[in-house]
Amino acid sequence: MLWLFPGVLHGYQPTTRWRQAWTLFSGSAVDALTTLGHLDVSRPVRRFADPRPIDRAFSRLLRVSTQHNPVQLTGALYDVIAAATTTTGDDVATQLAELASTPMSVQAYASELGLTVKELRDAVRRTTGSTPHELVLTTRLSNAKVLLAEEDLPVAAVARRVGYDDPAYFTRLFTARVGMSPGAFRRSGSLSGRISSL
Repeated sequence: MLWLFPGVLHGYQPTTRWRQAWTLFSGSAVDALTTLGHLDVSRPVRRFADPRPIDRAFSRLLRVSTQHNPVQLTGALYDVIAAATTTTGDDVATQLAELASTPMSVQAYASELGLTVKELRDAVRRTTGSTPHELVLTTRLSNAKVLLAEEDLPVAAVARRVGYDDPAYFTRLFTARVGMSPGAFRRSGSLSGRISSL
């Protein structure tokens, strides 16, 4: 979802299929919502693991707009804004796990998810009890275990696939965290016998 603010140039384009619904609004409430942080010109792009709440809110807004009832229309617009600014910790953790194999800083992950670093940390901690860095690390190692068990890739290729450009660093990290080298892990048997160590 994009917030397009007056006077701010934009040049967004879809990276996948583009679905379009839009509403134009202004007024004193916009200033209040901006002051409260619900509308943030520095974070114009919002991503959603589950777009259904936004879709439902926009559908209601469209339905209400044909009735010409300003009170219902305002309520429906607030529903859209609330749906767009409410991100659950589950969504954030899921989205971060999906990005884990892309090498980025915590700041870059937060920016990619349309959050501040504090919002990212708080959401991940609420959901997983750990930090964004730890979630990325455990996701990468879990993905590496699957690749080592199910694919016949060189360790260097596995390292790159899970987000590490330096295979030696990946091997040291994997060995320290898993208790055996990637090669030994691969030789030790099927993944099903090791699920408990994920």
